[in-house]
Amino acid sequence: MARAYNKRRLMGEINVVPYIDVMLVLLIIFMVTAPLLTQGIEVDLPKVGAAPLDADKFMKSEPLVLSVDSGGNLYLNIGSGKDKPMDAEEIVKRTAAVLSRDPKTPVLIKADQSVSHGVVVAAMRLLQDGGAPNVGIMTDPESEIPVRKQ
Repeated sequence: MARAYNKRRLMGEINVVPYIDVMLVLLIIFMVTAPLLTQGIEVDLPKVGAAPLDADKFMKSEPLVLSVDSGGNLYLNIGSGKDKPMDAEEIVKRTAAVLSRDPKTPVLIKADQSVSHGVVVAAMRLLQDGGAPNVGIMTDPESEIPVRKQ
């Protein structure tokens, strides 16, 4: 009689093969989609030793980024046609629409270092006309700030 009980012993192991399959599928999905998530206009940012922005602001909502390429063309990262230059009126309208939905959306300018200061200031004015109270400027970090000798 004791042998009859031993045949019906419970199995105490977990079959992990299905979990490994799911993990590999997720890994492949993330590897394929990760390069697609970084979109934008190629801009040669100026290198300045500035303090980084607060990351908590960017966790709550995607920032509104106005890119200015070396030719002075303006691009907005929100809406359709992100890779096509926009006119001033369209930028003001889209900025106003984004900020009316979420007034705390961070607003940034990503300008090529070869663009004149006047073009960057005009771009800031467009964002302010759209309702942006504060506009940040994106730069690349630099370990040493060059100082001109007089």
